[in-house]
Amino acid sequence: MSTTITVPATTANIGPGFDCLGAALTLNNRFSFSVTNSDNVEIAVNGVEAENIQTSQDNLAYRAFVKFYEHLQQTPPTIRLDIQLGFPLSRGLGSSATAIVGGLMGANELAGQPLSTAQLMQLAIAIEGHPDNVVPALLGGCRLVAGSGEDWDVCDVRWHPQIVPVLAIPNFEVSTKEAREVLPSQYRREDAIFNTSRLGMLIRGLETANKSWLSLGMRDRLHQPYRQSLIPGYQDVREAAIAAGAYGLAISGAGPTLLALSAPNHSADIAVAMTSAWQKHNINAQVKVLGIDPQGALAKSN
Repeated sequence: MSTTITVPATTANIGPGFDCLGAALTLNNRFSFSVTNSDNVEIAVNGVEAENIQTSQDNLAYRAFVKFYEHLQQTPPTIRLDIQLGFPLSRGLGSSATAIVGGLMGANELAGQPLSTAQLMQLAIAIEGHPDNVVPALLGGCRLVAGSGEDWDVCDVRWHPQIVPVLAIPNFEVSTKEAREVLPSQYRREDAIFNTSRLGMLIRGLETANKSWLSLGMRDRLHQPYRQSLIPGYQDVREAAIAAGAYGLAISGAGPTLLALSAPNHSADIAVAMTSAWQKHNINAQVKVLGIDPQGALAKSN
C-alpha cells in the first residue's frame, strides 16, 4: 500500500499578519509513503538541497507520521519514505510545514483516513507551534487563523486574481529560531494599534486589489523592523520592488525570502528589479512569479 502527498509552499506573516496570516503558493514538496516488509524505515530525498534533509528517523516528515499513530495509540507500520523537494529550506517558504502536513496526511491515508481534515489541522498546529504556515499548506488559499491550544478558527481570505505574488529567494538562510530571537518581548501600544489597522487594510486590499490599501496593509511594526537586520540589502530590494510597481513588500515567513505583491503587468519588471538590487550586495537570488494554490495538500493513493 502506498500514497503520495503533495504539499504547497507557503508565505506567512504577510505584512502585519504575524503568526496568523498565510497563503499557499504554486510551489510544492512531495512525500511518497510505501508500507514495506522490511525491519527498518527507509528514507530517500531528492531535489532542491536534498543533502540537507535527514534520512534517519529524526526526519521531520517521519516524526509527524509517527506522531499521528501515537495520537491513535497505534504502532506505525514500517515504511519507505521518498521525498521530492521543490524549493529550498530555511528560506521562509514553509518547508517544515510541508513536512509536518505531508507526514500527517500520509499516515492518515495509510490508516484509512480515521481523522478529519480539522483533526489533522489541530495536530499540525500542535507540532509546528503556530498556525500560519501549516493551515494554508493543508487547506490551500489564503487563511487567517485565530485561537490557541486546541481551539482554532480559520477564516478564508479572498485573494484577488489580479494580485501576483513575486518571491525573491536569496542564496542564504535564516533560521526560524534566529528570527524569533531578534524580536522584543514587549511592544508599545502605538505599534499594536498600527498593526491592527494595517491588517484590516491588508485583508480588504487582498480582496479588492486596491493599491492604496495594499500599500498601507503590507506595513508592520511587530516583526519586520527587527528581522530586517538578518537580511542584507533588505531596504534596497524593497525600494527597487516598489519603484518597479509593487504594491508592497514583506518578509516571507521568518525570511530571508521577500514577497512583493504585484499587478500582472508589473511582475516581470519587479522580478528583475529585486534580482538586480540583491546583486549589488553580492547576493544571488532566484525570483519566482507564482500564484496562490487554492487546493492545499493533495493525496494520491495506490
